Amino acid sequence: MFFDLGVRDFLDRAEVVYPDRVAVVDEPDQPAPSWGPLTYREVARLARAQAAALDALGVPVGGRVAIVSHNAARLLVSFFGVSGWGRILVPVNFRLSPPEVRYIVEHSGADVLLVDPELRHLLDTVTAEHVFVLGDDGDLFGSTADPAPWAGDESAVATLNYTSGTTARPKGVRLTHRNLWINAVTFALHTTLSDHDVLLHTLPMFHANGWGMPYAVTGLGGRHIVLRKVDGGEILRRIDRHGVTILCAAPAVVAAVLDAAARWDGEIPGRDRVRIVVAGAPPPTRTIERIRAELGWEFIQIYGLTETAPLLTVNRMRAEWAELDPHDQARLLGRAGAPALGTRIRTDADGQVLARSNTNLDGYWDDPEATARAQAGNWFHTGDGGTFIDGYLTISDRKKDVIITGGENVSSIEVEDALASHPAVREAAVIGIPDDTWGELVTALVVTDGTPLTAEDVITHCRGHLAGYKCPKRVAFLDALPRTATGKVQKFKLREPYWAGRERKVN
Repeated sequence: MFFDLGVRDFLDRAEVVYPDRVAVVDEPDQPAPSWGPLTYREVARLARAQAAALDALGVPVGGRVAIVSHNAARLLVSFFGVSGWGRILVPVNFRLSPPEVRYIVEHSGADVLLVDPELRHLLDTVTAEHVFVLGDDGDLFGSTADPAPWAGDESAVATLNYTSGTTARPKGVRLTHRNLWINAVTFALHTTLSDHDVLLHTLPMFHANGWGMPYAVTGLGGRHIVLRKVDGGEILRRIDRHGVTILCAAPAVVAAVLDAAARWDGEIPGRDRVRIVVAGAPPPTRTIERIRAELGWEFIQIYGLTETAPLLTVNRMRAEWAELDPHDQARLLGRAGAPALGTRIRTDADGQVLARSNTNLDGYWDDPEATARAQAGNWFHTGDGGTFIDGYLTISDRKKDVIITGGENVSSIEVEDALASHPAVREAAVIGIPDDTWGELVTALVVTDGTPLTAEDVITHCRGHLAGYKCPKRVAFLDALPRTATGKVQKFKLREPYWAGRERKVN
């Protein structure tokens, strides 16, 4: 017997097995009316209402529905209400500037655009055939009709996730129902999810579909606690209030929690109960030690990309390390990890990490050339440099010209384009430099035409073209950029003084 895998499987099971269990506790402090606590029966009803509303609008199977939203129950439901009946969800980074959002909506050919009330200003310049503000009357969740049935197709695209890479324009990553189903189940296996778990959504749900946790936690009947905006103290308070057992976080979130914990009065919430799954950049050994000792939480590291749905490797404490001292345990946990079940890892002659997996992307939207390059030889080319020794991957360098700051990818070329549009900038190079809080800081190295220019002038100019997290946090002025004989900027020379003495060229 063959039965297509689909993302609705997770919600269907939750509705059958846990209909009256609280499924999600919506963010109470938000501009849209909070949905408060919802049972799985109510989540399933809302997903069907959304699907039926899309039917009424004439959005076909395969039609794209873009949503620009902070973490919210409406976004969580949309993973099922849109994709579960054959449409394609396009979750957009809410931190992007209006021109960046407009490009994604237009490039994806979205039939429908949903925006958070706080982002209503996007509608001044971004549009689609059907536009809705989440929380307003008629925002697609009020239908009482039954949606048209969809037979399901595991090879159909379920989500279209845009990621900044090595070019100035983001690429749309086509992830199929099969990709997402296998990623979610594998993630659940490696993190030992169960119906006892309570997930705090510290990770933005738009980010690689919350790493698959919206599906996995739902399918196993766990509880979702929605956190709209990251704050270290608030994370600790919600862990305490809701009995949170697991959260996913970028290194910047870890830093915020550790800072808040240093000021916390009393025992840290979640000690010996919480496990924190970290990705985005390998945390320093000392940070891992602090998570385990000061918070008393289990540390799990994963590695992956949007293009791999995202799970490729997992690093979790293992029995063989039990007799080691905490420092050595933390050092071993600092590696990217061992291949997840069903994933094959190797490095090529240049040290680039390659991966084969059922979670690898179907391809890039409307970009067959980039797809062919990324999947050459039936291996996904990650763009990261590393070593794969004794079954464990260690990331040592980033081949792609990309900076990871606060867990978000920033294309240095995109920032350089923004800098070059300033009339006083003759040339510019953008690099990432190590930072204890953000992992890496976007740093601009600028050559002017002689016009007096301050760092704040440069940063302010970039804010008019880019999302805030992409703008340079530091600016240095140079007389010239180092170049090869053929004129290529030698970024390794620009990075050298900032990374001197460090074994790895990522932070």
